[in-house]
Amino acid sequence: MVLLKSNTYTHSLIFVFFAGVLWSTVGLGIRLIEGAGVWQILFYRSISLTLLLYTVIHLRGGSTKLVSKELFTTPKIIGGLSLVAAYAGGIFAIQTTSVANAMLLFATAPFIAAILASLFLGEKVRIMTWCAVIVAMGGIAYMFADQSTQFSLIGSLAALGSAMGFAIFSVTLRWGKDDEMLPSVFLSGCFAIIITFLICLFLKQSLSLSFHDIAISFSLGIFQVGGGLVLYTIGSKALSAADLTLLSLAEVVLGPVWVWLFLGELASNNTLIGGSVLLLAIITNAVSGKRWKPPPIM
Repeated sequence: MVLLKSNTYTHSLIFVFFAGVLWSTVGLGIRLIEGAGVWQILFYRSISLTLLLYTVIHLRGGSTKLVSKELFTTPKIIGGLSLVAAYAGGIFAIQTTSVANAMLLFATAPFIAAILASLFLGEKVRIMTWCAVIVAMGGIAYMFADQSTQFSLIGSLAALGSAMGFAIFSVTLRWGKDDEMLPSVFLSGCFAIIITFLICLFLKQSLSLSFHDIAISFSLGIFQVGGGLVLYTIGSKALSAADLTLLSLAEVVLGPVWVWLFLGELASNNTLIGGSVLLLAIITNAVSGKRWKPPPIM
C-alpha cells in the first residue's frame, strides 16, 4: 500500500508546512501535563513515536527494511542520532536559558542546514532563500524582544546543539532522498527510548505516571512530533535543506496561537508583528521557488 508519497514541489511545501503546524502544538501539550517531568514525557512520547513510525512504514510497504541491514545505512544512523540531539538539546536549552535566547538560536537551523548541504552535498541555495532566512530570524528576534533576557552559556550551547542536530537531520534527508528515509525517524525513536530510560534511571525518576500524563505524552508522540516528522521526511524529496528548515519555522509563529485559543494566554504585540514578518518570509520564499527544483545530489 502506498501512503503519503510526494514527488512535487507543491506537495512537499504543503507537507513540510503542516509539519511545522503539528510541531507548534508542543507548548499546548506540555501545558496540559499535570506532574510528569521532561525526561518522563520524552520516554513515553518516544514509545508512541516509534509505534507510529513502524505503522506508517509498514503501510508504505517498507517494514522489511526495519529488520534488515538497510536500516543501518550511514544517512539513517546519522539522521536518527541527530534527531535525538535536537530533542535533548532543545529541552535542556528551554530549561536553562530564556525562551527568547533559545528560540533565536533554534532559528539558526536554516543557516546551518544551507551551509552543510552546500559543503557536503553540493546543494546550491537560492539568493531568495538566504534573504528569507535573514528576514525570518529578524521576525523571531522581534517576537521575543520583550521577553526575559536571562542568559546561560551552557543553555545557549544546548540550543545551538539542537539547531545543529535538526539541520544535520534535514541534510541527511536530502542525502538519502533516493532511499526511504522514514526508518531514520524510526531509529531516532528507538535511540530516544534507550537514552531517556537511562537518564530517568540515573536521575531516579519513576516511570510510573498518571494515566492522564501518559495519554498526553503518547498523543504528543503520535500527533505532534511523530506526525510532523512523517510529513517533514516525505516532503524532503523535492525541497532543499535550507527550504526545509525555513518552512518548519512556522512552528514558532503558531505556537503562541494554540495557547491563546485553548488556554486564553494573550500574545504580545511583538509576537503578532514578529510572527507576521516570519510568516511573510516563509510564504515569499515558497512562492518564489515554485518553479525551482533543487539540483541533483552529488
